[in-house]
Amino acid sequence: MRQSIGRHRRTRTLSIAAAVAVAAGAGGVYAGLLNDGAEAAATTVTVSSTAELESAVAKAVAGTTIQVRGGTYQPAKSLKSTANGTASARITLTAYGSEKVKIDGSKLAAGSWLAGIYGDYWTVQNLTFQNSPAQGFVVTSSVGGVFKNLVTANNGDSGFTLRGDGTTNNLVQNLDSYGNYDAANHGQNADGIAVKFGSGTGNKITGARLYNNADDGLDLWQFSSPVTIEHSWAFGNGKNRWNDSAFEGNGNGFKLGGGGASVAHSVNNNAAWDNTLHGFTENSNTGAMLLNRNTAYANKSNGFYFATGKARLARNLAVSNGAGKAKLGGSTVSAANNWDSGVATPSFKSTDAASAYGARKPDGSLPTTTFLTTGSTAIGSQMN
Repeated sequence: MRQSIGRHRRTRTLSIAAAVAVAAGAGGVYAGLLNDGAEAAATTVTVSSTAELESAVAKAVAGTTIQVRGGTYQPAKSLKSTANGTASARITLTAYGSEKVKIDGSKLAAGSWLAGIYGDYWTVQNLTFQNSPAQGFVVTSSVGGVFKNLVTANNGDSGFTLRGDGTTNNLVQNLDSYGNYDAANHGQNADGIAVKFGSGTGNKITGARLYNNADDGLDLWQFSSPVTIEHSWAFGNGKNRWNDSAFEGNGNGFKLGGGGASVAHSVNNNAAWDNTLHGFTENSNTGAMLLNRNTAYANKSNGFYFATGKARLARNLAVSNGAGKAKLGGSTVSAANNWDSGVATPSFKSTDAASAYGARKPDGSLPTTTFLTTGSTAIGSQMN
């Protein structure tokens, strides 16, 4: 339940018609709901049709909660909002209770995004965004966003995107992003999650599963501020699953830069396996990135490719990668990894990935697995 803000705040549930009427009568602001002249009430709108969903997103203001009843919604145009919440009056878009909601882009015009947020302090959670002609869910220059327990699947470009200057203090938690493929570009752009073409500190990705995408699992191309990535898995990316005779997907698990940005991302306790290029790569990012306790297994090229930059790698584990454990440049700092002198390679408890595809826990966190776990407290991902 959303916590009320302040002693005078009251929360009311309106029909969509009533909510829109209130908004229209107040110049687009949900106001006039309190008798004592205090701050505007938080408003909860429950929607059960595509038209209601489109209207609720368009009319949302600070303090609005939009609850979406279970079902599949197929908007005729991209769901977009430029509205700002505040730290004390967020805008929330969420499934109703535990009901399953799919927002489907099958009826959108070619090249359309499925959903776009251009405002601050949004919470979007417990929803699936699928089958968009282009990007599934795009967040532009947002501050303080929380994007939790989402699925972005089978979209025509990257599943989830953070972009733009001023992209600050956003949390992406427990995202599943898979099957994204840009047919027009033969798979060269569609990532599981892309943090691209922008800047802003405090952005964090945790608990993600990024798999079976045409291009990379995660891509930080030309994002010039540090991003934290932890407890996430990238696997099966870059394979031509679409019978595209001109397929151009790259297939890195974690692509940590590119386009001239030099930035010190923090990459901790992640795993990359069965990708068609590298498990983890700087991709020409010369910044002093920190990679700690990550595991790269059975990627086609290198487990870790950091040949030109100043990355610092510690306690990472690379096993059975096609081109070797790691390719490192002279400026890379490497210590206590299993390719360093005197460091033993612990045995995996399991190399069967089936459980990694399993259902998430009730809170949305990654499934319990013994896959790629070692029991070591010193090296490699804990796979949690």
